[in-house]
Amino acid sequence: MSRIDNSREFVPVRIAVLTVSDTRQIEDDRSGQTLVERIEGAGHVIAARQIVPDERDTIAERLRAWCADPNVDVIISTGGTGLTGRDVSVEAHRDVYEKEIEAFATVFTLVSMEKIGTSAVQSRATGGVALGTYLFALPGSPGACRDAWDEILKWQFDYRHRPCNFVEIFPRLDEHQRRK
Repeated sequence: MSRIDNSREFVPVRIAVLTVSDTRQIEDDRSGQTLVERIEGAGHVIAARQIVPDERDTIAERLRAWCADPNVDVIISTGGTGLTGRDVSVEAHRDVYEKEIEAFATVFTLVSMEKIGTSAVQSRATGGVALGTYLFALPGSPGACRDAWDEILKWQFDYRHRPCNFVEIFPRLDEHQRRK
């Protein structure tokens, strides 16, 4: 059973928010803003925020740059996870991943089923790791961003969360690159 262990200190995480859209600007980016508010509300730091068009290479380039930035621990993108021709966020994320977190998609689908029923099958949310950085691609709706953060990511990025969390394994994410 999940729980918060109050004997452990909270550890703020530096999170970059990427909105994938051909039409959005910061002023009308409701999904990105939803993430920013929840991330900051949980005590974490917004390391960066940007909007890029639905172009696979452009998305992957931004993800790689943030993965290489020592001031970014996590990247959460919103938009481009659907089934249409312009939805290429998942492909861009997978171009960058060293390892995919397959269970994230499964858990997100379970959470979504509770909220939107079988319409959850239209999402291709994904998660992975690259260069010691966590990456997550979420759908472009504020509701999906709320659900992913409130039901999954908020807990996994809280060092106090038991029985385990993503924060406590940060030091080991890139251990394979340090081996000789």
